[in-house]
Amino acid sequence: MATMRNARPSGLGSKLPVLVKALAGAVAGATMALSAAVHAAPSTAEVNTTNLAVTDDKVTVGILHSVTGTMAISETGSVQAEKLAIEQINAMGGVLGRQIEYIQEDGASDWPTFAEKSRKLLVNDKVAAVFGCWTSASRKAVLPVFEQYNGMLYYPTFYEGLEQSPNVIYTGQEATQQILAGIDWVVKTKGAKSFYLLGSDYIWPRTSNKIARKHIEKLGLKVVGEDYYPLGHTQFNSIINKFKLKKPDVIFASVVGGSNVAFYKQLKAAGIDMTKEKPLVLTISVTEDEILGIGGENIEGAYASMKYFQSLTNDNNKAFVKAFKERWGDDIVIGDVTQAAYLGPWLWKAAVEKAGSFDIDKVREASPGIELTSAPEGYVKIHPNHHLWSKTRIGNAKTDGQYEIVYETPELIEPDPFPEGYQ
Repeated sequence: MATMRNARPSGLGSKLPVLVKALAGAVAGATMALSAAVHAAPSTAEVNTTNLAVTDDKVTVGILHSVTGTMAISETGSVQAEKLAIEQINAMGGVLGRQIEYIQEDGASDWPTFAEKSRKLLVNDKVAAVFGCWTSASRKAVLPVFEQYNGMLYYPTFYEGLEQSPNVIYTGQEATQQILAGIDWVVKTKGAKSFYLLGSDYIWPRTSNKIARKHIEKLGLKVVGEDYYPLGHTQFNSIINKFKLKKPDVIFASVVGGSNVAFYKQLKAAGIDMTKEKPLVLTISVTEDEILGIGGENIEGAYASMKYFQSLTNDNNKAFVKAFKERWGDDIVIGDVTQAAYLGPWLWKAAVEKAGSFDIDKVREASPGIELTSAPEGYVKIHPNHHLWSKTRIGNAKTDGQYEIVYETPELIEPDPFPEGYQ
């Protein structure tokens, strides 16, 4: 388990406001701020020495997510969050006096396509940063491209860890912050002794379950089954029969994308009442975004281990949720990855302004220590290993599609992507 540290680690950083009040009503003020920023902006020659897409009045970035295919149910929220952050930053005057423009590409739930589109954004479009990917498979596909062409990726999804790239800022949690804390909670609070591990068939679920298995066995407990299904899979009756046969205390689920809709509907149809917690369902992959497709009545009673839930009651989050709904509609929901995606443009802006440059090497050097006191999840800070300090929270799914937060770690957990004994 990563070492618990003080909730507010010291360090320099930018205390950025998360939202601009009523963007539509602040046009005059934003215009004045932009005018002043452009007037005082450093020259392009000073802030762009590596031929990025930066001019005297604009900087171009990339957005790379799946808006089609099985992962669109999960990634659409990330696109919305990144666009909202960019719009808010522009209304405040932009970055180094320059307005942010974006080029959006569709990874189409296909890993080779992600690699192809990332190469286009870096080589042809020369973007100053990319906000994107969701699955670890897509991240692994683009990583060699970002390292070869020295781009900077802001990656928002909770993931298995065991990675640290100079070309990635990981704004979601790694395994020790999400998986180990979640298992510890269900063992201590619910007395769980046996687990069934279920996931989609790619690197994140398999590696996450490897870590989960090791932790469960370290605690002297049992894994009574482990199964994987392809992305987009929709027939789960056979695995549900295994649950009934094996009778695990906990179904530990890392099913992703559209498959979640079928899984939870079939689980309920098979007579498994998650509100009775026999077995208890603990997911590390179902955010409010997926529940919108699943239906709250089909997942009521399940638990999720995340760092963020829309139901957080702090002032930062109330303002964020209000702005998000005003921009994208009252019926919209916000999940963990969506919030982490929202952090990306703000953390990039802070690093660029600290560096006084858009150059990737200078932004990379400036990133450790960057902090946001007004992130929707609360305080966050970039660790030297390019991950974020964060809390872990446990939510219980309700029929309205929201999670009731039943636990959170008292302090931030230091990111530890290479935990000893779990590799």
